[in-house]
Amino acid sequence: MADKKARLTVDGLDEAIELPVYSGTEGPDVIDVRPLTGKGLFTYDPGFVSTAACESKITYIDGEKGILLHGGYPIEQLAEHSDYLETCYLLLNGELPNAEEKEKFVSIVKNHTMVHEQMSHFFNGFRRDAHPMAIMVACVGALSAFYHDSLDINDAHHREVCAFRLIAKMPTLAAMCYKYSIGQPFMYPRNELGYAENFLHMMFGTPCEEYKPSPVLAKAMDRIFLLHADHEQNASTSTVRLAGSSGANPFACISSGIAALWGPAHGGANEAVLTMLEEIGDEANIPEFIERAKDPEDPFRLMGFGHRVYRNFDPRAKVMKATCDQVLAELGVEDEPLLKIAKRLEQIALEDEYFVERKLYPNVDFYSGIILKAIGIPTSMFTVIFALSRTIGWISHWNEFHSSPNRIGRPRQLYTGPQKRDYPA
Repeated sequence: MADKKARLTVDGLDEAIELPVYSGTEGPDVIDVRPLTGKGLFTYDPGFVSTAACESKITYIDGEKGILLHGGYPIEQLAEHSDYLETCYLLLNGELPNAEEKEKFVSIVKNHTMVHEQMSHFFNGFRRDAHPMAIMVACVGALSAFYHDSLDINDAHHREVCAFRLIAKMPTLAAMCYKYSIGQPFMYPRNELGYAENFLHMMFGTPCEEYKPSPVLAKAMDRIFLLHADHEQNASTSTVRLAGSSGANPFACISSGIAALWGPAHGGANEAVLTMLEEIGDEANIPEFIERAKDPEDPFRLMGFGHRVYRNFDPRAKVMKATCDQVLAELGVEDEPLLKIAKRLEQIALEDEYFVERKLYPNVDFYSGIILKAIGIPTSMFTVIFALSRTIGWISHWNEFHSSPNRIGRPRQLYTGPQKRDYPA
């Protein structure tokens, strides 16, 4: 039932249109505009930035106050007390697991980490210098050709099995992309390792010698996964929901999300941070670039500062900053030129009146880019790791969509092309 009513008056209509108004548990009220179609009207909202296209219980963001909640839990508390797989359980099920539920969940995920051996031959069709995201889009979509025993989207058990498979296999596929690009053999997962440890093992291990991930680096990797797990109805998540509305299989839907994330306006922010640091090149050049950033006529922008959603501060950034400091101390790489530039930029952004007034604080992408660089992960893999992290958010939203009454997505348009005309005789 609607909590309130809104009345819309339109020139040319004899009477006002009454629209239901609904209130969520958090956030602004929403006006149900569906009655407008019966009056021959649509709403116009480019980018859907003022439109609630769905109802969801998974994640809530208040950009003005710098709040990010998963299942009601603040992201800062989850980063401090939880881990990635427990957060995965929360996003999928709406509640944190007890000890027994978590142990079972982790065990199931670990038992799905391998991919079909035939998948390894799939990589041979790509050039060695192919972008890892191109390979991920193809390989994740191709999973439906290997795991077609549970593709009934109307079966809750099938949806659950697909969720487990995707969470478990994404690190394996991501690491395979990296190994293929550098000509090293693929490393099989080791299920006695934790989720982040296993990923680092598959990334940096070789058959020649055992690789033991540092606990500090494994924790940092787990935090990167956790802090990127879901971010409400962003472009890639909305893409997954829209693809899912057609009844497409989950692997195809997640592949569509990866494709959307690949865009530089969405998932390439931490990669853009490293590109910017390389452009600056030396600490001595920082003042020049700071002045350029302040010049509204100059197209140069400092990447990794401010956020299009968070108008105050990115709640994930404080956690990531602490993790970044721990990683740099563990690795002893303070003298690395790009990292020295990054630390100086961070100091300026937190102290310079221009940045403070405009709330252009370092965001999660700034710190995660530095961490990944320090660990030794190439820039081309940054968005792949983002996709790995976000898979749980995508599959949770896809599952939520199919767990309740739904309909195929069909956005409308404001047509401004030629009116009807006859083909010339």
